[in-house]
Amino acid sequence: MNNKKYKTLKQGIQSIMITVLCFISCSEQEYLHPDPTTYIPQEQTFDTPERVLALVNGLYRGMKDQQFYGGRYYIYCEVRGEEYINRTANLFTAFDSWNHTLNAGSNEVQNLWAAAYRTINLCNVFLQGLVDNADKVDSEAATAYAAEAKFVRAVSYFALVTLYARPYIENNGNAPGLPLRLLAETSSANNSLARSTVAEVYAQILKDLDEAETGLPLSYDTPLLNTTRAHRNTAIAFKTRVYLTMGNYSMVIQEAQKIVSANAPYRAETGVAHALQDDATIPFLSNNYTTTESIFSMPMTDLDSTTGQSSIGYNLNTSPGNSEYNLNPLGIIADTEWRENDQRRLFITGGATKYLKKYSKPSPFLDYIPVIRYAEVLLNYAEAAAHVEDLDKARDLLTYVRNRADASYQFPTSAINNVDALIQTILHERRIEFLGEGLRSNDLLRTLQTIPAKGTAPAVSPTEEAYIFPLPNSELLTNKDL
Repeated sequence: MNNKKYKTLKQGIQSIMITVLCFISCSEQEYLHPDPTTYIPQEQTFDTPERVLALVNGLYRGMKDQQFYGGRYYIYCEVRGEEYINRTANLFTAFDSWNHTLNAGSNEVQNLWAAAYRTINLCNVFLQGLVDNADKVDSEAATAYAAEAKFVRAVSYFALVTLYARPYIENNGNAPGLPLRLLAETSSANNSLARSTVAEVYAQILKDLDEAETGLPLSYDTPLLNTTRAHRNTAIAFKTRVYLTMGNYSMVIQEAQKIVSANAPYRAETGVAHALQDDATIPFLSNNYTTTESIFSMPMTDLDSTTGQSSIGYNLNTSPGNSEYNLNPLGIIADTEWRENDQRRLFITGGATKYLKKYSKPSPFLDYIPVIRYAEVLLNYAEAAAHVEDLDKARDLLTYVRNRADASYQFPTSAINNVDALIQTILHERRIEFLGEGLRSNDLLRTLQTIPAKGTAPAVSPTEEAYIFPLPNSELLTNKDL
């Protein structure tokens, strides 16, 4: 086995056993700013409830890696689309992702892959630890903790399969997917593992999410924990994204109906009472990160090391960011149907050159990073309803999201009066609602659209190699079954 890869794997295993990398309390201040503690031997890590909880929180810490959901994953998924113009040609701030010039040795390709699989293995190690220490952990708590691990694993695999594999909808998932690692790896013995198909990867993601839904609690004791740890509605919400990506519209609707009321005002009637905020800017204000609209978010703290070039705010904002990318003047901001009185226009700076200021905390950029919001569940439901020709429901959900930000707006009849037009209008609304939230790359790929040209970056058609990320050299050199 390659020594560098083994060292990375070993460090990943150790990190789940060192509580300096974990959160050790459920109180809000201790959750966000844990006190460092000393190393705990592996055989003692499941000895107390506090240590087990620390391991659970360590799984989320893996997700918050600066190369993953803590920063760069979002940046790559944003700048691949058409909404940004690169200003610096800096290889350390995703220029190759923006320009579609990635190769197997690119930092973006290798570091994201490593961070995601490191998080996956943390989940696998923890799940095996629960089995091995069943006599030490309360069974009810163990069920909930295992569900959290499966949720994190599912979200991690979803990030990988939607960037490194062909879109599911292209051939019903029959293309090569990912090495599907589900066992705790503590050595190089299982380094070589063939790629499962895209369909098999999605099947595992859904299996994990179904089991997570069953095992997760309905809610926690505080808004902070309801936003930053998975609960039952979190798993359901994420399933609407997964099924939409697969083109399984009936299942999107089935899952969405669990957490979306039959009529407006739309809300979740069981578990955490998810609903849109009255003001579209509220979920991104520092004193409102934990509203019921934010189903699951990454709480960045000064211990997370996501600063500078790894931060989404650093890349996409001007002051306090570094102006790496300005908004494309020919992109969504040029849409005249996105009116100036729409609250979401407040996320855009003034001046001739415009930037996104959704993430406005100064260095070290401690904004919460949204993984999924209730607005997405509503638009996922709307898109699926349009596909099955329930146009009234699709229009109602779409209008509900738009009118939250622009109360008097009415969509042109031609934009919503037939299936194809309505689907395109919903996809267009997603570009506005989720600007800066890492959804654009997947929205393009799951609908097999050409990635549009922008600035000096070329368009990329679905048939071109650059449409997806290549497998990294680090994996190709050490996994002999690829």
